[in-house]
Amino acid sequence: MPAYNEVDIVLRIILSCVLGGLVGLERESLNKSAGFRTHILVCVGSALIMIVSQDIYNLYQNKTALDPGRIAAQVVSGIGFLGAGTIMREGASVKGLTTAATLWVVAGVGLAVGAGLYFPALVTTGVVFLTLIYLGKVEKLMAGLTHVTVLMVTAENRPGQLGRVGSYLGEKKILILNIQMRQMREDNRVIFEIDTKIPAEVSMNEVLYELSDIPGVYQVEQIE
Repeated sequence: MPAYNEVDIVLRIILSCVLGGLVGLERESLNKSAGFRTHILVCVGSALIMIVSQDIYNLYQNKTALDPGRIAAQVVSGIGFLGAGTIMREGASVKGLTTAATLWVVAGVGLAVGAGLYFPALVTTGVVFLTLIYLGKVEKLMAGLTHVTVLMVTAENRPGQLGRVGSYLGEKKILILNIQMRQMREDNRVIFEIDTKIPAEVSMNEVLYELSDIPGVYQVEQIE
C-alpha cells in the first residue's frame, strides 16, 4: 500500500513549494540566475523524489532489501550540476556561490518535507532566509574593508622581476590571492595577472603609479 494518502501528499508538495519559493524570492529580488521558479522546482522535485523513495520502500520492504535513502541521496549529488551552472568567475571574484548553495539547501528542505520532517524543514528555511537577508549586510560591511581587484603588470622577463613586484605589494599590506603569468612572443616581456585584495586605506592610484615605477615594469593596469 502507498505510504501516504492523497491529502498528505498534496500537503507536502504545497509546503515544499512555499518554502522553496520563500528562498527563491530573495534570490529573484537580486536578479540572480536561479530565482523564484528555479528554487520552487528544486524543492518540489526533491520532495517528490523523497515521497517516491519512501513509497517504493514500503511497497517492497518485505520482498527485497531496499534502502529508502538511496534514491533521495542522488538529489544531493545531482543538484551540484545545477548549482555549478550559476557560478561564474569575473576578474578576481567568483559570483554565484550563494545561489548555488541556496539551491543545495532548498533541495535538502524538499527532501525533509517529502519525508514528513516539517519542523526541520521550517527551521532550516527560516535560518536560510534570515541569513540571506541580514547576514548579507554584514558581509557587505566586511567587504568594504578591502577591495578585490586584478592587476595586469607588463614587465621585462628577467630573474627576480616577479619578486620585486611581490615585495612592493607586501610592503603595502596587499594580499596576493593568485598569480598567472604569460610570455609575450614579440619581445622579451611577460604579463603578470595578479589577483589581489587591497586594504581600504591604500590608494589605488598610488599603487598603480609606484608599481609602474619599479625598474623593468613597463605598464600596470587595473581590471575590476
